[in-house]
Amino acid sequence: MNEVPAMVSTKDLSYIEDMLNWNFTTIKKINSYISLVEDGEIKEMLSYISEKFKTHYNSLINCLSIGGSDE
Repeated sequence: MNEVPAMVSTKDLSYIEDMLNWNFTTIKKINSYISLVEDGEIKEMLSYISEKFKTHYNSLINCLSIGGSDE
């Protein structure tokens, strides 16, 4: 599904909130691990993964902020 419905149910909103929390927590954990790792290749991979989770997080925020609008 590529479109946000005009109305989001309470259950849907709760699930989206959970997804936001999962992504945010994962980003925080990965970033704390990056500061502990000394291997450059592993740091690079963790940074890449962190960026993917940030992209997912921002997509969810964007979905909520434009959902239901005609802009």
